[in-house]
Amino acid sequence: MNVFMTKGTFDFLKKLPEKHTTIDFYFMRESGSTLVYYENEEKNIFASGKEYETVSQSGTLHESGYVVMNNIPVADDGMATFEDKFKQNQQSVASMPGFQAFRLLRPKKGNTYVVMTQWRSETDFENWKNSDQFKQAHKDGGDVKPPAYFLDRPFVTTYHMVDMDE
Repeated sequence: MNVFMTKGTFDFLKKLPEKHTTIDFYFMRESGSTLVYYENEEKNIFASGKEYETVSQSGTLHESGYVVMNNIPVADDGMATFEDKFKQNQQSVASMPGFQAFRLLRPKKGNTYVVMTQWRSETDFENWKNSDQFKQAHKDGGDVKPPAYFLDRPFVTTYHMVDMDE
């Protein structure tokens, strides 16, 4: 499955569903910016944006909720190790209350993976971050030096799903 994302103004992006009626778009807002996300096997319809291949997934994306995207630059020789680690840990997150969806996305260009989770609410995500399951899944992380296969420090972006009826 391919994943496509682009950012822009809500007023411009909200016209996409009218032009592409067969695509299920997911609109997310971060501060003043809007991100549009969709999954399919077709080509990218965006003039600019990012393309990914889904490596692993669980759950179903919803039009409401809270989205967390961990952006992790990974060296070419560390990709297999990185993917295996996240495939093993996805079951623990899927069992958490409020969990909706998980996607491990491999970039088609570049080296920054996206580990995306969607939650019913920001509180559900915070509960996951404070859980024993989170500590177990991230026991090699924390403030220590990133693994050798990380090219740079990971960064997190968070979004609230946009109610298109507002």
